[in-house]
Amino acid sequence: MSGDRQRGIRMSQAELLCKDACGYYGNPAWQGFCSKCWRERARKAEVQGQETSRIDDGGSRSPVTFSKFEEKKSMEKGRRVNTMRRLFWGGPSPSKREDTTDGHLESLKGYESLEPGDFTSFLKLLKSPSSNRLQSRCTAFLSTMEAYHDLPVDAQSNHVQDFYQNIADHFSSLPEAQVSQMMEHIEKFVMTRLHKWAFCHDSCDDEQKDLALQKRIRSLNWVTPQMLRVPFPVGEGTGITGDPFLPAITAIIEMDAKRAPQDKLACVSKCSQHVFQALSSSNSEPANADDFLSGLIYVVLKANPPRLHSNLQYVIRFGLPHSLMAGESGYYFTNLSCAVAFIEKLDGPALNLSSEEFEDYMQGRLTATESMGGGARQRVTSEMLDQLENLTDRQEKVGQGVIALKEQLQQWVQTVHSQIDKATTQASLAHQEIQDQIEALHDPSISDQPTGVKEVDDVNDQLGLLLEDLESKPDDPSETEC
Repeated sequence: MSGDRQRGIRMSQAELLCKDACGYYGNPAWQGFCSKCWRERARKAEVQGQETSRIDDGGSRSPVTFSKFEEKKSMEKGRRVNTMRRLFWGGPSPSKREDTTDGHLESLKGYESLEPGDFTSFLKLLKSPSSNRLQSRCTAFLSTMEAYHDLPVDAQSNHVQDFYQNIADHFSSLPEAQVSQMMEHIEKFVMTRLHKWAFCHDSCDDEQKDLALQKRIRSLNWVTPQMLRVPFPVGEGTGITGDPFLPAITAIIEMDAKRAPQDKLACVSKCSQHVFQALSSSNSEPANADDFLSGLIYVVLKANPPRLHSNLQYVIRFGLPHSLMAGESGYYFTNLSCAVAFIEKLDGPALNLSSEEFEDYMQGRLTATESMGGGARQRVTSEMLDQLENLTDRQEKVGQGVIALKEQLQQWVQTVHSQIDKATTQASLAHQEIQDQIEALHDPSISDQPTGVKEVDDVNDQLGLLLEDLESKPDDPSETEC
């Protein structure tokens, strides 16, 4: 019993997978199904609803139009045809054809050389002449989506997912890994443009749910790692100062600043990796799935990320299916969705508290430190005193630095003033000297012949005498012998 309490919130691997047992990760937003199974179920329900309405209409139903006939025909063939696709292709239902031209194969060779995550090189290739068809398809789709941005968000999600499927056929000749890489570039290119229209759309209640979730998390700020059974560094000799989950908290907060779903998923993955690192540093045993989920719940409670519900829904609606259904990013995102669902339904038994204790915490009548034992309370008090002493020392150092900076600033001001005074004095002396010379030149008491001319005449006389002396000297005997 005590061993169970030391472990995190339990959730088996089977509970994370799709209810249809397809092998992909499910999600609470899809009632436990993966995105693929959820969309198939939604489409089947829509078709059944249409059939039911036709049966109810009886003999008064109107004749089947051409568009209805095309829709029924496409559903029988398993194809997903919608209004956006007809607008994009310029016809009711274009025939599917394989691109086998040399230009298409040449453009695919350029995409094969791309490095993973090199979005800049992808944009350059997209602007090249060999990618004109792909670029025109993306441009036409973006223009159509921006023109019809008032569509309900679910309809926009269906159009984007259909567009992903159509574009994936463009890269069908590439290996699966490269197709996934290209589709990530396409998703980033498209959703960066459509973010302002698709995120937190007016047709849904995401904004209200964001406020409710934020208020819920704020009311649970008293939850401690010990209540969630998170392995937290306690005791002497851990070598850890501060909150080891702080990098994970920072990463999950950064998610709201991203536009592309894959960039938001990257923040979730980064946060989850930091959670694993914090758990491994605070526990001698390797972290398991239960500890990870508990740590992730603690991070969400401490971070209270902005617009968390809207960000999750944005990734669910417009992210690539393979990024959410499988792989590392799918596992992390599924756990984050489970963490949010757990927080929304959190009660006393989940924290090993009675209903009365849980209500006292929620109403502020009881704090976490009051429920601790003597040893735990003393440890927390000691840690707080150490932090307070550390802050006091840092404050003193900052004050000393401020005083030293003021002294340096005063000395610098004095030095600048002395240099200015010295320069002013030198300038005034030079100015006075120039004035004296000007006055001397215009003074009639001085000889008419300028001083400079007299000095030149004296130099000429001395040169003449020197030349006469040289001519009167006899030749040097040594030079004669030579």
